[in-house]
Amino acid sequence: MKVKLTPKGTRDLYPTDILFQSVFWGEVKKRLGWKTMAFNVTSPHPMGDVLVLIRRDMNGRPVVYVPQGPEHGPEPGEYGIFLEALSASMTDYLDPSTIFIRYDLPWVDPYASDKYFHSPETRGLLRPDKKLRELRMNFGTRSWNLRKAPYDLTVADSLVIDLTSSEEDILSRMKPKTRYNIKLAQRRGVHVHESSAKELPIFYELYQQTAKRNVFPTCGYRNFSSLFDFRNQKADQQEISFFLARRGTDVLAGAIVAYSGQSATYLYGASSDRFRNLMASYALHWQIIKTVRAKGYRLYDMGAISPTNDPGHPFYGMYRFKIGFAGKMVHRAGSWDFPLKNDEYEHYRNNEALSQSLEKPV
Repeated sequence: MKVKLTPKGTRDLYPTDILFQSVFWGEVKKRLGWKTMAFNVTSPHPMGDVLVLIRRDMNGRPVVYVPQGPEHGPEPGEYGIFLEALSASMTDYLDPSTIFIRYDLPWVDPYASDKYFHSPETRGLLRPDKKLRELRMNFGTRSWNLRKAPYDLTVADSLVIDLTSSEEDILSRMKPKTRYNIKLAQRRGVHVHESSAKELPIFYELYQQTAKRNVFPTCGYRNFSSLFDFRNQKADQQEISFFLARRGTDVLAGAIVAYSGQSATYLYGASSDRFRNLMASYALHWQIIKTVRAKGYRLYDMGAISPTNDPGHPFYGMYRFKIGFAGKMVHRAGSWDFPLKNDEYEHYRNNEALSQSLEKPV
């Protein structure tokens, strides 16, 4: 298989429903110090383009990330063959010292359509172990060089809500407990409104509380403020919304939602340690659903969930909360590495495994 890349400007990327392959996302990452590149992609499969992000490791060597791209890909049986050919073409445009290319694939997980990997008890996708996944991904390649990344850059499993029906229909599809909690929050005086970047410090305080409570590493404040620095004048459209849930003067929860194409994506969220009995997060997401639907968007991606109903999974809490909104579980193929410098790559992977404080580069 041959894949040809032709360089293009990052502001000339095609419109897409994939936030992480948009003009907006490329501009945000530039502001955070990443180098960005974009290419038109020509292959035996549908043509498109791809946004590529580059940063350097602690030793100054480049590492390359393709966030949820390319948007268009082959049939599952040719995933590895395509990525091998794409990597070969991309290296012509990369620094010779680049350690590896990491693809965060938006393509459907090849196991998602196989009933063998679905269980009624777990209500989700049971993926095989990493070695078997690597065996399948590399089948038919010449180099057998694709490796499953230690973690998925953005979201391998998410819950997506169809906004094309009426508010009443969307609400009726939710689980009874979710509908009850939405109404409970409203009865207890929770109010959700769109806010502005001026209140980002309030959100960031909530975010730090949430990180401490759920034991995950935090991003710096700049990761949030940079989202509000860019306006795509060419497209003349909104890229970001910022919601806060309040009762009186108390801020209870918040969310940052980004737009691309016909989709809205729940990008960051946070909630207070106080007044959790007010169910503010339920009112927050219901208002987000109503607002983005009114803006004309067709899908609301609520973000990460566990792939199954597994209490041992770190995303189980998000699964339990989000599944009540009755969206569709989407299983993507996740992140895969194509090493270019094997020794340096192994060293990089070892550091990833040892350090839980590394920011996941979405």
